[in-house]
Amino acid sequence: MYTGIVQGLEKVLEVRQGNGFTTLVISNNQNFFHDVFIGASVAINGVCLTATQIDLGANQVHFDVSDLTNRLTTLKLLSAGDEVNIERSAKVGAENGGHNLYGHIEGTAQVKQLSRHGDTLHLDIQIPNGNIKYFFLKGFIGLNGCSLTVNRVDRTTSEISVDLIPETLRLTTWKDIQVGDTVNYEIDQTTRTLVDTLENIHQR
Repeated sequence: MYTGIVQGLEKVLEVRQGNGFTTLVISNNQNFFHDVFIGASVAINGVCLTATQIDLGANQVHFDVSDLTNRLTTLKLLSAGDEVNIERSAKVGAENGGHNLYGHIEGTAQVKQLSRHGDTLHLDIQIPNGNIKYFFLKGFIGLNGCSLTVNRVDRTTSEISVDLIPETLRLTTWKDIQVGDTVNYEIDQTTRTLVDTLENIHQR
């Protein structure tokens, strides 16, 4: 489980093609992986991945990505030199400053508009596949691993809006976002369960 509070950025050192999967070789320049172990879960751009090889001598950790995960997420677009958002899994008893996220990405959403207001960034995000029903004003969404508050919901255009503070921009890949970019999004599972249950009751 994750909190959606990204710890910072690391770089993709290499993308290796396997049989039915790819391997992401990720740097450890910020020392986020000093105590990582084989089998540990790490959120990379919001996607829960498993550490499969550790080479701290070379300052790198390897993560395997299945073809299914690649199809559902933006990880398939990564190449050497790209920065990625990193969050280690939450520890029991530690402060949760965000929301509960699982790293189980629904798919990709598209940035339709963006505007800067001083040092903050306002984004309009289009949610695909009829999933706008799972988002509500002042609810939350996981976007590229960041827990963000929903500040607008337009069910006609299937859009939500979020606003990013300077600290989020400093620490994450959001500083480089452009109109037309796709981002990984995660639906709150509690909200999904409630909406689907109420829909099923209504349809009976």
